[in-house]
Amino acid sequence: MKILISNDDGLLANGIHALIEALAPKHDVYVVAPDRERSAAGHSLTLHTPLRVEEVDPKYGAKRCWMTTGTPGDCVKLAINAILSEDEKPDLVISGINHGPNLGADILYSGTVSCAMEGAMMGYPSIATSLASMKSEYEDFKLTAKIIAEMIEKLSTYKIPPKTILNINVPGLERDDIAGIAVTELGSRMFTDEYEKRIDPRGKVYYWMAGELITESADAETDIAAVRNNMISVTPITYEMTRLNIMQELKQNLCSEDFCNW
Repeated sequence: MKILISNDDGLLANGIHALIEALAPKHDVYVVAPDRERSAAGHSLTLHTPLRVEEVDPKYGAKRCWMTTGTPGDCVKLAINAILSEDEKPDLVISGINHGPNLGADILYSGTVSCAMEGAMMGYPSIATSLASMKSEYEDFKLTAKIIAEMIEKLSTYKIPPKTILNINVPGLERDDIAGIAVTELGSRMFTDEYEKRIDPRGKVYYWMAGELITESADAETDIAAVRNNMISVTPITYEMTRLNIMQELKQNLCSEDFCNW
């Protein structure tokens, strides 16, 4: 299988290192990643400045590697539209392994998830992967990378539906301590929205985001609850944001008395 890998932590991040090493023995791996950390970049694209791209020596068993000044979304769009040759186009796009979880509504800010979403928007099966831990050493990512490689083999006959990505979060635990795999829905929020007001040494006011963890029912079928219960969370998500189930009700209320007819 040909796999395109990108991330939001940069080409030299430990997560992408472990993922490439785990996949390269069985797959043709191509890497296009940012030249520096671009965490929380969301689904931003570069429109007003040139994108610099440099091919570098293949790393960790990959076939070819490039780094770019662009965002995670830029990386996938560039790779498929401009960098990879026709016979290098991927069968699968994988983003990660992210340093830290991507759960609940926080995926809206995630460069990792947006990177995979760009692949799905272009018609390619796509997966976002995260280590749900703040551990950051290379060794900390090796088990997650191995699990992702195993899951790809398990899903080899499964066709990810169009406009869909699989968002995978693996707890930062030893394998024997992981309680299994849960197919989940997105939770709401992991943290409250709170800002701590502070004064700097020059007497100027500044604010520091300081939200607290939100408690969620232990038996909830969400990604947040699964990871808190030491399970790997696999959440199918889509970029289709239309609330189809309320369209008729909205039309009846908004368009009564011919208000919608101009």
